[in-house]
Amino acid sequence: MRPRTLDEYIGQQHIIGPGRLLRRAIEADRLGSLLFHGPPGTGKTTLARVIAGTTKARFTALNAVLAGVKDIRVAVTEAAERRDLRGQRTLLFVDEVHRFNKAQQDALLPWVEDGTVVLIGATTENPYFEVNKALVSRSRVFQLRPLEADDLRTVLRQALADEERGYGKLSVLLEPAAEDHLVDVASGDARAVLNALELAVETTQAGADGTRRIPLTVAEESIQRRAVLYDKEGDAHFDTISAFIKSVRGSDPDAALYWLARMLYAGEDPRYIFRRLIVLASEDIGLADPQALGVVMSCAQAFDRIGLPEGRYPLSQATLYLAATAKSNSAMALFDAIQSVAKERADDVPNHLKDGTRDKEGFGHGEGYRYPHAFRDHWVAQQYLPDSLRGRVFWEPSDQGWEGVVGPKVARQRESQLAAMLEGVGLASVERLTTGPTDARLERWLQRAAGRLGARLASLRTAVFDVVEPQRHELILDANARTGLFTWEALRRTPEGGVWAWVPDHDSTALRGMADRLSELQRPRVVDGPDLEDAVGEVRFDAVIGRDVFVGLGPEAAAVRAAALGRVLLPAGRVVTVETLVRHTPRLSALVETDSSDDPILARWAVAEEALYTDSGDPLTRWDRGALEALFAGRDQVVSSSLVHTRHELAVTDAVVQRWFAQRSGSYADRLSRWLSADELLAVRTAVVRCLRGRTVPWTGTGALLVVRSPSVVESGESAPPTL
Repeated sequence: MRPRTLDEYIGQQHIIGPGRLLRRAIEADRLGSLLFHGPPGTGKTTLARVIAGTTKARFTALNAVLAGVKDIRVAVTEAAERRDLRGQRTLLFVDEVHRFNKAQQDALLPWVEDGTVVLIGATTENPYFEVNKALVSRSRVFQLRPLEADDLRTVLRQALADEERGYGKLSVLLEPAAEDHLVDVASGDARAVLNALELAVETTQAGADGTRRIPLTVAEESIQRRAVLYDKEGDAHFDTISAFIKSVRGSDPDAALYWLARMLYAGEDPRYIFRRLIVLASEDIGLADPQALGVVMSCAQAFDRIGLPEGRYPLSQATLYLAATAKSNSAMALFDAIQSVAKERADDVPNHLKDGTRDKEGFGHGEGYRYPHAFRDHWVAQQYLPDSLRGRVFWEPSDQGWEGVVGPKVARQRESQLAAMLEGVGLASVERLTTGPTDARLERWLQRAAGRLGARLASLRTAVFDVVEPQRHELILDANARTGLFTWEALRRTPEGGVWAWVPDHDSTALRGMADRLSELQRPRVVDGPDLEDAVGEVRFDAVIGRDVFVGLGPEAAAVRAAALGRVLLPAGRVVTVETLVRHTPRLSALVETDSSDDPILARWAVAEEALYTDSGDPLTRWDRGALEALFAGRDQVVSSSLVHTRHELAVTDAVVQRWFAQRSGSYADRLSRWLSADELLAVRTAVVRCLRGRTVPWTGTGALLVVRSPSVVESGESAPPTL
């Protein structure tokens, strides 16, 4: 039942779905070296064989468990002959590639590097740990995930229906409960579910009506124990213990018990788990509960006395205690102190803290030391840190448990000690402060850089990508791409996915010109035209990004565009755009200072300008956060927005003035002409030229960062609006 074509292949849509890089490369027969990484039964070998059936290149397969350097040399020699004599490429598939030792991987490297063979490797282990770094750096790594329940059901039903390779010629009735059990216990492994189905069908006799009925009891016998992926030297080991420790640290006893059970079920050594818990008791609990370390040590000793299986009780007790008790990582303050020792100047021990038993008379060591037990509460303020670290705080007690009790006392003592130092009491020497000159040239350069338009646009791009956080394999749509402000950053961040750039007004010549400089597989797909769905076809995206996707549109057109964006988005996708709120544009009339003779015109100008920027009927100025969020209301999506502020210095040049007062539709002067006469506009321009031309004025911009997500992926909490 192994799939033979991409259309038969089930699952892994994140890497071979429509529009994804790998699918495009397979269909175009333009494959480079690949590494497929994932658990057993997820389709790594199958995908390699699908490629073999699709490509025109010669396909050669090796199994790293059985093959050696000699087999590699034979395969490479044949590949070189085919290349030289027939001009045919060779795809070398190496199953379980992590089983090759270093010498074998080194023997393969030169031929991958010079293109004699194109490597396709499959491995259940993390290739970044188990495969030669040089091979990894020359390959694209694709991670395959365990199949979803619906995928496994499709596998089962295809096997029951296929007359040529499955049980389509037999009458088999797989009861729903039996199907559910097989799918559940297989844990995303297609091979396991097919093996279980085969055993169930082959060992079940047909009834009087010729039908083989497979109830839940037969399914349970066919796949009795869930196979847990767990290799004590591999990813599963480290990932599972990581999940366990993070669950205990996060005070989730239920999750902690689950991951503990996973490890014990797979045969993990309990002593290893105890060692990690001992570390956690100090690292993540520490003085919030000083008894925690004693509890886990006692449980570890009890386990050593009684062993398994009863030893699971103290292991469970230690886990639950550490998960439920108060938490504090304040013990990590030691590492701040170590870093200080390693990186900062090591001052001498303050004179009054030095040992005075040997040379008090000669050097005066120990003089001035104030004995705490001679004072009330057995404490007195004095300097204990070296001169350069006076007032430094390393330990910050939390408000949890025992630390919550002693923390206020420590804080009060620190305050008293700081006050005493400021008054010169208990000091070993006078505090030394240093400073340095300011680099005026660097300061001027930074001011100029902050005023550049490019920096302002880059800050908007950063705001969008900080929210989107695209994964390397994702498919991104840059809506209203125009100059490609977001396109190139999206392309950089999704090397194994893909980027589509949509230009609604057909003006995509410049963007296409830049895209054409890249190779076919690397470049973004540039499409244009007013109808988004016609432009992208059946492709669906993980994320839609853009700048001013809705600003400039009327309410009906904007609603149509919002609906189209929702339809081209995958179920768990998100839309993130930054929309300029034109109504927040600085008012020119407020920047112009003229003499009293111009006051009447200035007054009319200010009124007209305010009317211009608050005109709710103008598609450019009508938009605010509420109107933008309303575009997606009622679409089973969670919508939020925040204000994004940009600040820069605007140089008012002749070109800027000309742009403002150009005699063309949509310019500042054209829009202002609805309220002012031609003579009044001329007077306004004269005032602007006289007062602002040649000056640099502070200019602020305000945008709405619009975020639309599926309810299933919304995270709780809101972040503060960014100031850029």
